Amino acid sequence: MHGPNVGLARRLQFGVAASLIGFSAPGAQAAESAPGAAILQELRSFNTVGTVLHVAAHPDDENTALITYFARGRGYRTAYLSLTRGDGGQNEIGPEFDEKLGLARTYELLAARKIDRGRQFFTRAIDFGYSKSADETLRFWDRQQVLGDVVRVIRRFRPDVVITRFSPSGGGTHGHHTASGILGLEAFKLAGDPTAYPEQLTQGLSVWQPKRVVLNGFGGPGGGAPGARGGDSGTPGSRGGPSGSGGRGGRGERSAATTAAGASVRVDIGGTDAVTGEGFAAIASRSRGQHITQGFGNFGGRGGPGGSSANEQSFVPLDGAPMQADIMDGIDTTWARFPGGAEIGRMAGLVIAQFKGEDPAASVPAILALRRRLATLPADPVIDDKRVQLDRILQQCLQLTVQSIAAQPEVVPGETLKFRASVALGANVPVKWIAIRLTYPKFNLAGAPTLRPGQPQSVEVAVPVPADAPPTQPYWLLEEGSSGIARVDDPKLIGTPENPPPFPVEYVFEVGGQTLIVPDEPVQITPGAKGERRRRVDVIPPVSLQFAAGVSLFAPGSNRSVTVSVVAARAGVAGALQLELPDGWTLSPASQPFRLGGAGEKATVTFNVTAPAQPTAGRMVARADIGGTHFHNQRIEINYPHLPLLLLQPPARARLVCLDVATRGKQVGYLPGAGDDTASALEQLGYKVTTLTGADLTREKLQHLDAVVIGVRAFNERDDLTPNLPGLFAYVENGGTVVAQYNRPTRLNAAQLGPYELSIQGGAPELRVTDENAPVTFLMREHPALNTPNKISLADFEGWVQERGAYFPSKWDERYAPLFAMSDPGEKPLRSGVLVAKYGKGHYVYTGIAFFRQLPAGVPGAYRLFANLVSLGN
Repeated sequence: MHGPNVGLARRLQFGVAASLIGFSAPGAQAAESAPGAAILQELRSFNTVGTVLHVAAHPDDENTALITYFARGRGYRTAYLSLTRGDGGQNEIGPEFDEKLGLARTYELLAARKIDRGRQFFTRAIDFGYSKSADETLRFWDRQQVLGDVVRVIRRFRPDVVITRFSPSGGGTHGHHTASGILGLEAFKLAGDPTAYPEQLTQGLSVWQPKRVVLNGFGGPGGGAPGARGGDSGTPGSRGGPSGSGGRGGRGERSAATTAAGASVRVDIGGTDAVTGEGFAAIASRSRGQHITQGFGNFGGRGGPGGSSANEQSFVPLDGAPMQADIMDGIDTTWARFPGGAEIGRMAGLVIAQFKGEDPAASVPAILALRRRLATLPADPVIDDKRVQLDRILQQCLQLTVQSIAAQPEVVPGETLKFRASVALGANVPVKWIAIRLTYPKFNLAGAPTLRPGQPQSVEVAVPVPADAPPTQPYWLLEEGSSGIARVDDPKLIGTPENPPPFPVEYVFEVGGQTLIVPDEPVQITPGAKGERRRRVDVIPPVSLQFAAGVSLFAPGSNRSVTVSVVAARAGVAGALQLELPDGWTLSPASQPFRLGGAGEKATVTFNVTAPAQPTAGRMVARADIGGTHFHNQRIEINYPHLPLLLLQPPARARLVCLDVATRGKQVGYLPGAGDDTASALEQLGYKVTTLTGADLTREKLQHLDAVVIGVRAFNERDDLTPNLPGLFAYVENGGTVVAQYNRPTRLNAAQLGPYELSIQGGAPELRVTDENAPVTFLMREHPALNTPNKISLADFEGWVQERGAYFPSKWDERYAPLFAMSDPGEKPLRSGVLVAKYGKGHYVYTGIAFFRQLPAGVPGAYRLFANLVSLGN
């Protein structure tokens, strides 16, 4: 659709008509009252304004025990700032990588924060995989922009103390980790400087200087210390052990008793939650257990008996005011810090002292008086947060619940959004339901039903969706960014974890002469294995588009067909499909009509595309013209039981690669691992691909194949591979070729990775090359894998993405021939990126080269080298 960013950051003001379908008073049960202990805990939290910001690099780096303690135990405003969304990691449970994995991990973090009660922020930095130095990381990210994002979050959230998870001095850990410590320290110094990032001040923020910045030294029971991202980017260390006590990256190098900034302190962050009776460590472990894409799904049971044991952790000062016994030393965490706030604290203290857990509604008059007084204080980010919190407390005391249940979870521009707006009142307190309001589309329904305790009321609402409503897409993926940082055009969105509600709903009530507005949004609720799954309403285009292949290979000057699928979201859709091609490429016909009768109906449209005469690469985009409006969206669903269904709708794009590449053989078998696009790449090379299982690995079943390719991490993920290795090796011995892609040294399901001894055990950083431009040396220039059928040269290692490879073998039998040497700057060359062994009449290849990243990216040299490996012996 034209202008994909239109309407996301702003809400269009349309004078659209809304129809009231009808009122009803369903026989639904009144909402259960919020437990008195939970309300009392919230009141105590309201009465402190202490604020803590925890800073690290990735999802799973955060110390969940720390967040739990400060948020639940002390009631502070507590947040975790993850510089990245984990885009560059590896997925333990499915095939999603890159931005798809980043989206899943975003919602895993949000699920974690619901458990430990922290808030979540991000910068625009993109996780580009393992980095060996902070300098490399900060060059890749654009240091000034990411630093500005950290400053922005500090100015928006206004922490009293910034707590970094990693030392800015680095040492034996991920470069992203050290960079997070560096940026946390630098942002601490700059957030209070009006000359730093002055544009933020014109955008509504104001300077803010935290009291101090400290390094959280190490974890304790349930802390889930970082440093181990072995399931993700391969950081050294374990996942913190059963107690979550931390790997190498979590301890920090500046753990001496004193530093230039003063003495360190030790704080016991153990304890028990006053509401649930559950130990903080157990809560922290459940929070950490939400990182399921990183293999933490079984983490929730940890934390010791009751999870409430002592958990002493150190806090090393990095800058700011010295401290004596606690990180909040010298900080006024009461309302008295604000002009006129002392009275707020006094009134809140009385509400707490007089609160009756068995009768929360008895506190409503005092809360309304407190609310009236709070309204006299000037606007301030912390005070504004506290206003929202007090409204939530009032709502809990009233046992007032709202729900906006959508008739369907997806709408097409121009359709009608339908939802049931339901309200239930539990307390015997007069509450008047005044109105339902939507700001987008513009809608105001006055004269809502009368509320009575125990008698839920509902209104059926139907609102026209604007014809130019843009398809839903995460805000940080709306525009194409650079390799290291996302592009976000609306600065107000920077730092926020997710899109604002696409259709924000306000329920307006009158209580004791005051207006109470309860925000909500239409959602679809479905049962799931882990309880209810709530999904926002997404705007979708009338059709979705999908190329048959993400990469199309062409010989120079050749032509071939390119196929695009058009899938109808609704019945009776007709239009024309076009392809946008880079300069030098041509196609026929210029446009193809399509007509789809029913929802879900699919049409396959084919174009004939001709490549330029010289090798080149580019990208094509599919576009559907429907009634004068252009749509170019794919539809990608991320559907895991522990997450809401997540929908990505990026432009339908495919890579065009014009190159000279030859192959030998015709039939290739593919044994899937953790998920990659290798099979599609083989098809683009002209092979017929047969998907295999472990049971197919016999000489007899494989003998018709010219080669077998094993997917990434298959030796980690499959339990049917090891028992059938003898049959696979017999196939090789009889003249076959096997290409085995990389595996991780942890949790291997195999004692052997090849017909001869081969080990990948060792420190992950020492066995990988993270610089995608690292120089490559040929060790055996005359080896067939470098000459047949394609002559491999150094030019074939240009234009690689993210890394050269990972988890290279540390030891190997001398019968394996190493083809290349490569290394990151200043390091000893690694010789085991590609090992080829002659076994009987055939060839066995083991490679840590990151083909799973290069092939989907359309890297020409990676295709040429991969074709040679598959062609060995043919």
